[in-house]
Amino acid sequence: GMTVACAPGLADAQRALCTRLLEAVGEAAWVENEEEVDAVTAVSGSGPGYVFLVAELLEKGAVEQGLSPELARILARQTVAGAGALLARDPQDAADLRRQVTSPGGTTQAALDVLMAPDALPDAFSRAIAAARARAAELAS
Repeated sequence: GMTVACAPGLADAQRALCTRLLEAVGEAAWVENEEEVDAVTAVSGSGPGYVFLVAELLEKGAVEQGLSPELARILARQTVAGAGALLARDPQDAADLRRQVTSPGGTTQAALDVLMAPDALPDAFSRAIAAARARAAELAS
């Protein structure tokens, strides 16, 4: 997992101790102000929901293309799990990994052309993350 903490006045020794404790159960990072916590919530706190939506839509698309619901479910889950595992262990940026699995003129390129069109997935994600951040700020006040 991932833990992000905010304690601007914390002494370096205390921060180091807290970091070691947090890293015992996963990754740890620090932000410098409370406003950044809202952005962290929008990305990391809500992120599993976004990933589950991708799996859900892959499964739905597979069924729409004639695959059985059982096979569609396995394919979607294993695709998300495998890509996530690669992303977790490979130091390359996600964009670099995406480019490596995209053959020019191939099937992945055809799909990404649709997903990355103006006002498509990149813009929707930006709006979604901004909405989640705004809601986190509302809930915090």
